[in-house]
Amino acid sequence: MTEVPLTTRVPKELERELEGYMEVEHLERSAALRRLLYSSLQAWRETRALTLVREGKVSVSKGAEIAGIDLWMFLVKIKEHRIEWVDDSVVEKDLRDFV
Repeated sequence: MTEVPLTTRVPKELERELEGYMEVEHLERSAALRRLLYSSLQAWRETRALTLVREGKVSVSKGAEIAGIDLWMFLVKIKEHRIEWVDDSVVEKDLRDFV
């Protein structure tokens, strides 16, 4: 993977928190920032995918793809967030097609 440099300015309080994180996790600044950025973006992808499924804008399988996780893990997250992704009309149609 090709890495590119990023620069940003943060409040002093945030820098202190970052330093505490670096100390606890035994990481250098760049490694700590990469780890935090990756985990934050992963959480954002999952939240976005769950929202899209809740709103009926994407299928569950597409949501899993957007979230970057496998379908079974995504179904667990749907259950944890109590998202109803199958409405009565879908169930009724499936039952009619099955019988």
